[in-house]
Amino acid sequence: MILDPFEVDMLLLAIWGFIFLVFIVNLFRSIRLVPTKSAYIVERLGKYHATLDAGFHALIPFVDKVAYIHDLKEETIDVPPQECFSSDEVNVEVDGVIYLSVVDPVKASYGVTDYRYAAIQLAQTTTRSVIGTLELDRTFEERDLISAKVVEVLDQAGATWGIRVHRYEIKNITPPETVKNAMEMQVNAERERRALLAKSEGDKQSKINRSEGVKQEMINLSEGEMQRRINEAEGKAQEITALAKATADSIEKLAAVISAPGGHNALRMQLGEQYLSKLHQLGKPGSRVVLPANLVDFQQWMGTIGLQEDTPDRQ
Repeated sequence: MILDPFEVDMLLLAIWGFIFLVFIVNLFRSIRLVPTKSAYIVERLGKYHATLDAGFHALIPFVDKVAYIHDLKEETIDVPPQECFSSDEVNVEVDGVIYLSVVDPVKASYGVTDYRYAAIQLAQTTTRSVIGTLELDRTFEERDLISAKVVEVLDQAGATWGIRVHRYEIKNITPPETVKNAMEMQVNAERERRALLAKSEGDKQSKINRSEGVKQEMINLSEGEMQRRINEAEGKAQEITALAKATADSIEKLAAVISAPGGHNALRMQLGEQYLSKLHQLGKPGSRVVLPANLVDFQQWMGTIGLQEDTPDRQ
């Protein structure tokens, strides 16, 4: 097929227009505005050339190409649920969350094909290996241990992948339904045991408190009784001492009076009055008294106690 000159000119014009359009597009694509907390990896003729930070950048059209774009902010990656076996051969389902960020864009681009997928796979394998060393009961208690081990392993790999793992959190550890039922029964039994233990401890403490109260009461009563008897004994002793002292004083005074001139006669007179008063009381109706025959011999009674009447001869 032979084209006429007009058709040839139109074809050439279309070709040059297409070339110009491609050039304009690549010219605009060579101007890059990099946002904050982002990094662009530039390749020149298929080889790494530079890392573009935030700001305005101009590339060479048809020579430079932005091969990778990385977000430097911390990102969250869900770890899908996986089945793990504990050391006591119990199958549990575990999932989690990885918090990481890109710290070296070059290594994140060329050190690994997909650092997100690699981090997820490494987190799953590490989780399986750690849970395999723990019993089922400890897997619920050692979440921090599992997380710390995963972060440690990911950090070692992250040095090559250009990422930094900040933390790893386990969201759920789900045992089989039969194991969950058994664990619920165990928890209920433990609660009942604690309730019975608390009740018995309360009863024991109550009995101890009551016995301590009775003991203290008996001690207080005995101490009170002892103190009462001591007080009574001390009172009687003081009473006896006072009576003895008063008796001794009265005897001394009586002796002094008797020794004085006319003391015998005064004493005889007083005793005579008391003697007659007592004899008068013996005459009351209904009284029966056995007396010696010489009861009325007053002089004989006075002589018996050494209080004979003073006579001129004795003087």
